[in-house]
Amino acid sequence: MLSVRSLSRRRVILSGAALATSAIVGPRRLLAAADLESKLRFGMVTYLWGKDMTLPELLNQCTVAGIGGVELRTEHAHGVEPTLSKAERRDVRNRFAESPVELVGYGSNCEYHSDDANRVKANIEQTKQYIRLMHDCGGTGVKVKPNGFSKGLSREKCIVQIGESLNEVAAYGEQYGQKIRLEVHGKGTSELPVIREILQTATHPNLFVCWNSNLVDLEGQGLEKNFEMVKSRLGDTVHVRQLDLGDYPYPQLIELLKSAAFQGWILLEAHSNPENKVKAMIQQREVAERLIG
Repeated sequence: MLSVRSLSRRRVILSGAALATSAIVGPRRLLAAADLESKLRFGMVTYLWGKDMTLPELLNQCTVAGIGGVELRTEHAHGVEPTLSKAERRDVRNRFAESPVELVGYGSNCEYHSDDANRVKANIEQTKQYIRLMHDCGGTGVKVKPNGFSKGLSREKCIVQIGESLNEVAAYGEQYGQKIRLEVHGKGTSELPVIREILQTATHPNLFVCWNSNLVDLEGQGLEKNFEMVKSRLGDTVHVRQLDLGDYPYPQLIELLKSAAFQGWILLEAHSNPENKVKAMIQQREVAERLIG
């Protein structure tokens, strides 16, 4: 298996070769390809294919598979948690800097819908810990999520509470250069009309939607209408499942993202458990490249 260092060198060589052939294929075509690549990039979240990989293993596997970026989910084998010391955080930053893999951000389980005020406060404070962690490690944001409605709150009050909590963590994240990425998630709260209602309270400009490719996206008036409800608040991350299962219209989603001038990461969140993870990662990257065009 090739090391991270050798693959980095190989990418430099390939980049040089691409420049050398620019006179043959034509500058306009190369610029168009480069522009497309800069807008839609393929990466992965560690949930679930990367959950058992240490950080060195994760970086090496992603490099071999050509995965350009990774969102680290909390409580996985990579061990990147708020308990890391300053020196350990520098080590994480350096490991990413020395590899071709970017640290896209952090996948937290922070949620703000509880009818227990202390629990909501604890989740807000935990989000702030993750924000500082990503700032120190070189990430660009923290993923949070609505996770349903609380039985102890009215629907309207719960939505406002989630929105106000998001405003607080978004303002805090802005101080550290970290985006807050609201994953479309949760029973009831994953419906796009509900996300739109949350955004009516959560107006901070550092709060962005992370599209999550849920089957509920296809309900109501369909994918395009649901997409339009939140496209103005899209950030730079989209979560997808395996792209070749045929259970979600990914070709249509990619076209909607392009039409919305989306620039960012298509992050694989695969729920299967293939024996050969690298082979599966390569396969999904190749499917993504065909979809992106």
